[in-house]
Amino acid sequence: MSPPGSARTTLRDLRHRARDRRPFAMLTCYDATTARWLARGGLDVLLVGDTAGSMVLGFEDTVHAGLGFMLAITAAVRRGAPNAFLMGDMPFLSYQADDAEAVRNAGRFLTEGMADAVKLEVDHRHVDLVAKLDRANIPVVAHIGWGPQRTGRTGVPVVAGRTDARIQEMAKLAAALERAGAAMLLVEQATAEAAAAVVGAVSIPVIGCGAGPSITEDAPGVHGQVVVLHDLLGLTDRQPSFVKPIARGGDALADAARRWVQAVGAGEVLRDGGPYAKREA
Repeated sequence: MSPPGSARTTLRDLRHRARDRRPFAMLTCYDATTARWLARGGLDVLLVGDTAGSMVLGFEDTVHAGLGFMLAITAAVRRGAPNAFLMGDMPFLSYQADDAEAVRNAGRFLTEGMADAVKLEVDHRHVDLVAKLDRANIPVVAHIGWGPQRTGRTGVPVVAGRTDARIQEMAKLAAALERAGAAMLLVEQATAEAAAAVVGAVSIPVIGCGAGPSITEDAPGVHGQVVVLHDLLGLTDRQPSFVKPIARGGDALADAARRWVQAVGAGEVLRDGGPYAKREA
């Protein structure tokens, strides 16, 4: 991990970590202040996810995070973490309708959003689009397995790679995406066997999101791990089964709010008049 003030983390750095079996940590982030603190903690890979639709805007799903909103918060995260490797999540309908429009929108993440790569949920129908993005020199993180943008169609999250046939399909898709030019893969909510098959089918870094363990010197696994920051900090009422919160952030915020309400109600705020003194004429 890169400490604050170090050189900017690059795709080449992540490839070297994958090659050397050194897993990298990644979290979602949606604003400059949080990005700054995450960078100070040593986190140098960030995803500006369309989960902002839920975590920031309060919707039940991710499809309400529009393109303009995603570009704005991606740029905000870049300003907070200038040295991080930054992925911008292409939101619903920003790439599905037309490949030419998709390339333009993806390019905006690099120019306006100052991202290093774009992430998009894909299946076999998007292999040609990935190739077009690669030809436009836009690094692509191809997201396979479960995709939250499909919730409206399936109704509930679906675990990917439950059967041998599905695992083979995922490995075949992963290989096709690498041939098309994908820079990395992200596998979400999949069996460990499926994730292992994907890793074995490609030579590019594979990031897991609820998709088995990390690679080590002695054991196989995915090269990176990502979860939603709010789940990890205990800010959500329900977390995915694969996330174990490491903080009680929600309780801390509620306690701070209670203490502020009490302090204001008791007249304790600026009781001494505050830091500003009247000037004598």
